Amino acid sequence: MDDMRRFNTISEYNAFNKNETKHPLVSVVDLSKADPRQGSRMYFGFYIAFLKDVKCGDLVYGRDTYDYQEGTLVFMAPGQVAGVNSNGETYQPKGYALAFHPDLIHGTSLGRRIQEYTFFGYQSSEALHLSGRERNIVLDCFSKIDYELERGVDKHSKRLIVSNIELFLDYSVRFYERQFITRDHVYQGVLEKFENLLNDYFASDRPQDVGLPSVAYCAEQLHLSPNYFGDLIKKDTGKTAQEYIQAKLIDVAKEKIFDGSKTINQVAYELGFKYPQHFVRVFKKRVGHTPNEYRSMN
Repeated sequence: MDDMRRFNTISEYNAFNKNETKHPLVSVVDLSKADPRQGSRMYFGFYIAFLKDVKCGDLVYGRDTYDYQEGTLVFMAPGQVAGVNSNGETYQPKGYALAFHPDLIHGTSLGRRIQEYTFFGYQSSEALHLSGRERNIVLDCFSKIDYELERGVDKHSKRLIVSNIELFLDYSVRFYERQFITRDHVYQGVLEKFENLLNDYFASDRPQDVGLPSVAYCAEQLHLSPNYFGDLIKKDTGKTAQEYIQAKLIDVAKEKIFDGSKTINQVAYELGFKYPQHFVRVFKKRVGHTPNEYRSMN
């Protein structure tokens, strides 16, 4: 896994997997056509979604590894690096990959919405585990895209191809929401751990020493990627993780304001604000009153 293969173009990835390049910006790659190989790290200069049909070792992503079972989808955005650790063994790839270059979607509905598909920022350990019916829907989307590629380019091609990619991604959003519910045993207690993490954080000296807790910090402490963590919290509470942190901040602030021995400036510094006036603005925006007004009312 020391050597890294770099794929900047769709045609380079097609050639590596012994697939024909039918369009320079998009491909449905049949991985079973590739030669048997050992695991390696790979850099991608385009969006790619892997549907794996064979267990081929541990998928390595960043510092994490994931036991890559059959029937999972993993999404990667341009510039990301991942790889398969096959422990030195040779394996035959099997499954499909949908690869599309950012240039394909510029100026389209998908191009405007691509940031909404937060799973492109998930870790591989947060892969989408498909049911049989879900897998068939994914394959149907891939088949329609490949059908358009087989026809050759005409005035309808781009719209139909991009629409089917968008459809596939929208289905993936739905499937992930199902996974958040049906895999509760995996994610059970994330909200409770998040709550305890914030309680411990604000009860310590960390706000004064480090500042306010970020979503990235909380996700790291809970061993989740920021995107996946944020989506779990939003699904569970209806609030973004940042909104949840701010709500906790205000609750803690209210308790501290009740302590008449502390000035508002002291409360602000204890909560991690460098500038008290920033705390006053945040508090008034959330509560409707300044900290001093709130203290007087109570």
